[in-house]
Amino acid sequence: MTTSTDPSPAPTAAAADQTLMSVAVVTLGCARNEVDSEELAGRLEAGGFRLVAEPGDADTVLVNTCGFVEAAKKDSVDTLLAAADLKQHGKTQAVVAVGCLAERYGKDLAESLPEADAVLGFDDYPDIAAKLRSIVAGETHHAHTPSDRRRLLPISPVDRDASAISMPGHADNRASTDEIGQGAPATGPRVVRRRLDTGPMAPLKLASGCDRRCSFCAIPSFRGSFVSRRPSDVLQEAQWLATQDIKELFLVSENSTSYGKDLGDLRLLETMLPELAAIEGIARVRVSYLQPAETRPGLIEAIADTPGVVPYFDLSFQHASATVLRRMRRFGDPDSFLDLLARIRSLSPLAGVRSNVIVGFPGETEEDLQTLCDFLEAARMDVTGVFGYSDEDGTEAATYEAKLDEDEVRARTEHVTALVEELNSQRAEERIGEIVSVLVESTDDGVAEGRAEHQGPEVDGTTTIEAGGGLAIGDLVAATVVATDGVDLIAVPLSESGDRA
Repeated sequence: MTTSTDPSPAPTAAAADQTLMSVAVVTLGCARNEVDSEELAGRLEAGGFRLVAEPGDADTVLVNTCGFVEAAKKDSVDTLLAAADLKQHGKTQAVVAVGCLAERYGKDLAESLPEADAVLGFDDYPDIAAKLRSIVAGETHHAHTPSDRRRLLPISPVDRDASAISMPGHADNRASTDEIGQGAPATGPRVVRRRLDTGPMAPLKLASGCDRRCSFCAIPSFRGSFVSRRPSDVLQEAQWLATQDIKELFLVSENSTSYGKDLGDLRLLETMLPELAAIEGIARVRVSYLQPAETRPGLIEAIADTPGVVPYFDLSFQHASATVLRRMRRFGDPDSFLDLLARIRSLSPLAGVRSNVIVGFPGETEEDLQTLCDFLEAARMDVTGVFGYSDEDGTEAATYEAKLDEDEVRARTEHVTALVEELNSQRAEERIGEIVSVLVESTDDGVAEGRAEHQGPEVDGTTTIEAGGGLAIGDLVAATVVATDGVDLIAVPLSESGDRA
């Protein structure tokens, strides 16, 4: 006689999912870091982790740090400490630092921040799931000794083959299903990336690294030499983003004007922009971070005239005094910069223009400061970010003499900040009466908020659409600007029905 017992019901997919180790990815810093985080999230999901939004709900917290300037470093350390506190008061078992701060300082960061269970560098990214499992299991990970990543590749751009090194955000889109997760489509775009944001805009990485030698900037030393992604990979990832309900592609890199130089064609971006804009579901394409000295006429025309590409020029001027710019290892002067802006506006009079400037650079005189202020008044830019100079580890400028004291740098920064706030508000007021195309990013109680074509994500202000009750996130709406609030615009739809742009 055989006795049988009913087996226990098979676990449901949802129950099985709950048994997976959970991870929260916290991103600090720039849009390039957002891309890197989403690649890490894709690798973690493929490696058997369950992604959760809140660090307090996660077994493991992965903090993608920023190492750009002192304030960003402090924010990264504070975030790591807050996450580490969850180990005492929540379910979190491990806190791991990745990103630029981790890559830049490696073992020094690990020694100074024992609250973090591990500090991982870029070379750890391809095996991130295995690394996290071993850390949670209590294995010791020895943080890397930082080195100049520019030395990993040849000096000549066309001789570079980055396939043998880890390039965050450059995952090979020909990856297998095991590498991109079981949720990968059987057909169509296959991308090593998992969206962490639900908005209608997504950054898309063109390249990583930088070949410029700006005396104030440490980024090339830990991000490495400039390496373009293959156009096929960029286009395939853009197609995948379109399947994720993305309406705006935000093209990011350390220097978008250099795209293609290591692939043998410096005009690749001009060629690729129409292809990106033509992808079904993509409403608009935005290019970020252009070097003024490298911004060629053909690229200006492509950005200004290509249907679906917004006329938006993110120009890294940094200063206007030729003397200061030379000490920065940069090029230009007020006349050449104003000529560049005139060429842009001759093609697109309503083009958006933004920039950043550094105030109080070593050796900056009162005359240099006045040159900068005069340029800013003449430039009529939509937004200008103002940064007070501070020494950065390992940079040439940190060794310069003729440094201004902190109080003087602060005073000059406050002076220029007040000036650009007034100038940027005036520029916004000049747009009253314009018809703008607004990408809706949030709605609340009959009011929609989004960004016009001249407004980049996060840093360029927003446009509030009154009487926008019928609008939804992701809509592209034609509206008339009726008022301003600083750099922010207030607009009304062309008709109460919410005409689409």
